[in-house]
Amino acid sequence: MAFWWPLLVLAAAYALCRVLLFLIPPNVPSMEVDASDVLEEVNQNKEDSFIYIPRKGKATQTDKVRCYEPATMKYLGYFPALTPDEVREHVAQASKAQKIWSKSSFKQRRQFLRILLKYILEHQDLICEISSRDTGKTMVDASLGEIMTTCEKITWLLDEGEKWLKPEYRSCGRSMLHKRAKVEFYPLGVIGAIVSWNYPFHNVFNPMLAAVFSGNAAVIKVSEHASWSGCFYYRIIQAALLAVGAPDNLVHIITGFAETGQALVSSVDKIIFVGSPGVGRMIMQKASETLIPVTLELGGKDAFIVCEDVDLPNVVQVAVRAALQSSGQNCAGAERFYVHKDIYPTFVSRVVKIIKSISVGPPLSGRYDMGAICMIEHSERLQNLVTDALEKGAEIAGRGSFGNLGEDAVDQFFIPTVLVNVNHTMKIMQEEAFGPILPIMKFSSDEEVIQLANDSKYGLGCAVFSGNQKRAIKIASQLHCGVAAINDFASSYMCQSLPFGGVKDSGFGRFAGVEGLRACCLVKAVVEDRWWPYIKTMIPKPIQYPVSENGFAFQQLLVETLYGISVWDRLRALVNLLKMISEQKATPATRKKRG
Repeated sequence: MAFWWPLLVLAAAYALCRVLLFLIPPNVPSMEVDASDVLEEVNQNKEDSFIYIPRKGKATQTDKVRCYEPATMKYLGYFPALTPDEVREHVAQASKAQKIWSKSSFKQRRQFLRILLKYILEHQDLICEISSRDTGKTMVDASLGEIMTTCEKITWLLDEGEKWLKPEYRSCGRSMLHKRAKVEFYPLGVIGAIVSWNYPFHNVFNPMLAAVFSGNAAVIKVSEHASWSGCFYYRIIQAALLAVGAPDNLVHIITGFAETGQALVSSVDKIIFVGSPGVGRMIMQKASETLIPVTLELGGKDAFIVCEDVDLPNVVQVAVRAALQSSGQNCAGAERFYVHKDIYPTFVSRVVKIIKSISVGPPLSGRYDMGAICMIEHSERLQNLVTDALEKGAEIAGRGSFGNLGEDAVDQFFIPTVLVNVNHTMKIMQEEAFGPILPIMKFSSDEEVIQLANDSKYGLGCAVFSGNQKRAIKIASQLHCGVAAINDFASSYMCQSLPFGGVKDSGFGRFAGVEGLRACCLVKAVVEDRWWPYIKTMIPKPIQYPVSENGFAFQQLLVETLYGISVWDRLRALVNLLKMISEQKATPATRKKRG
């Protein structure tokens, strides 16, 4: 007991110190970001009207990216559409800064994250309001999709980021027992990202955080549909970088159209793209010219499967949230609902009851559940999908209603709609809608619903609900997609240790998680001597140049010694190998003696 007592005291003291250190808050300075211009509801350019009416038809590219509130069509201002030469200059500046930042410590990088986190927590209302104004989403949806996910990513990087970027030691194998094998992670250089409009805050911070924490620079092209908010969020990043003494020009936000994006792809060391499959193919084609790595997240048609043994009231709430996630039209969310035939009528009636209570209107003018459609003429596309379904036998089971849109409102809204009697011949079950539409289809067996869910060109995510968790897991395991949630929806994205991405037309590569963090790195395999200089690599005499007559026989025995099926096979080969070596050593001496 006398021996163990001091050790127990030391262990208890150590544990107490760890607890006390955990309770002491880190010293994180506050920072100020000028938000006066985004808070004032004034025109940034008096030449443009306060109510902005975009042109119908395909948008033409100009030298300006014009910004407006989709919910009210109020004009917000404009940003330049950068030329290819201007994009290359931004990347060149970022590259110079990255060479300095690559030598930064993890302590400095963590402080950068803490300063960002503190600002986000202290200015949630400002960040959510700006996202709401730029995309039409509600404040609640902005908090769920923008604030929580970004805070989760920051805290995961703080807790685990350094661990996953340190050298990782691997098995050296049988033939290299005298070696030490490891994987090292180095910054790639400048990470380019072309992001979508649905999460203007998180879509900027997500690639930026991974890039900067892994020692890279970042140049991010924000969507022409959400440039106003993206350029303000850039100020937050700049202020935090300045606070930790990071080099100027480490992170850039650029604005423009297709030409701007193509120039970015041609200039950076890696590209991350979030958008449509069509544009994703063009990104790949452009990236092939410089052979840079590509990560593509191209949307989805996620299946939401409800078995007959679920807690129905709870699942109905989750289903509606999944369909209307982030104002519905601002996130792909769940787009195909498969419900077991035994509970189909009850499920539909409960969903319809909730949908009918939803009122559509400007998100900042009242407590509306839905916002405006960010994309010009997207409401017309959604109506075409509904019309196609109706013509092929579907029925509208229920719809939401319009709130106080005002006399000057334009056609930028689409009320939530529940469709029943749908099937896979309808476009609504095959094409990504990106809108507040719930097509609900019944199924009879697990085998049938698996076949239905896999009948899609997309493969991003799925959600499976069952009172039997093993059953839900078994169904999800057979779905061809990159993300699965069991008895929940989108929970995997809140686990930032997990990679995010899809298959098929949903793209490839992963961001988030360990895989996404390391995807921003040059992954280098390193082998070094374990006991240098005492044991060094020596080429065995029989296979030294010039190779001896029994060189191949020696090599055969060496392979059998290392990789023989059984221990006895390896021992037998080893004995023969040693015998061959001893005979070879003895032969020259014998010849000398005879001579």
